[in-house]
Amino acid sequence: MRFREWATRVMLIFLMIAALIVALFISSARKSPGNINTSNPDGTVWSQYPQPLLQSEPNAEEQPPNSPKLSKFLTIPKFPKSTIRTNQIITRYSTTAAFAQYKPSLASATINPTNYGERYSKDVNGIVLNNKPIIVLHETTNSASSAVNFFKTNNADENVQASYHTLITLDGTVIYLVPPDKRAFGAANSVFNGANGVETVQTNPNLPPSVNNFAYHVSLETPPDAWGKSDIKEHSGYTEDQYNSLAWLIAQSQVPDERITTHRAVDVAAGKVDPLSFEFDRFFNKLHSFRKLKTFRNAKN
Repeated sequence: MRFREWATRVMLIFLMIAALIVALFISSARKSPGNINTSNPDGTVWSQYPQPLLQSEPNAEEQPPNSPKLSKFLTIPKFPKSTIRTNQIITRYSTTAAFAQYKPSLASATINPTNYGERYSKDVNGIVLNNKPIIVLHETTNSASSAVNFFKTNNADENVQASYHTLITLDGTVIYLVPPDKRAFGAANSVFNGANGVETVQTNPNLPPSVNNFAYHVSLETPPDAWGKSDIKEHSGYTEDQYNSLAWLIAQSQVPDERITTHRAVDVAAGKVDPLSFEFDRFFNKLHSFRKLKTFRNAKN
């Protein structure tokens, strides 16, 4: 073999190896570091929240009251069947006959993607998150339509972006806005004081920590006598339809009473007072008539 032919083959082999190394490097660089910015993969956590139930969904009426149709965005992990027989006691909320008899009007609205995001599996420091779900109650401070229109606006400023998962109008209509497995921007600088102490999560290094990563945000439309008014201590209150629909919505969740809170309670800046004039006894009496805590014996082979 001539020296020139041998040198040419060696050069071609070298170039092929170099191209392979470059391709591998580019592929690796495109992968996100860790999985800090990926949505929490545990779908069983987000199934504890109320799931969207729309009349337009096929067979929605056939769903058992205590087994609402899961959102199409939700993925429930499958586990291999155990060969060991277990006899496990499970306590869960089940809806009642009163819940089944109440039929609120249901609607949905598509909001701008800038106003909600993914739920994170790790915080900004890479610490794995395992907060149990909470439900945060709000009010719109203006009409329901004005709130929905704002959420449809493209808000590039992260300090302005806002949304709820669900909004309940004066006539009790339940409007679904953000899927439960997504992170609605309902509370900015916020913490939840629960049985496990102070809970909050920072997912953006440029913004203060908040409860948004593990919260489901529900808002009630403010009564007209308080629309656009600030620095008021009370208003005429919410309608019977709103209390019924709020209880109906939350009755479908597995979030316990003690983890249902308000925007006023979680707000750190002490500037939020909503939901104003909210009657907690009235709400919980209705909620307890719509769901009951039951114990099941889960026997598996």
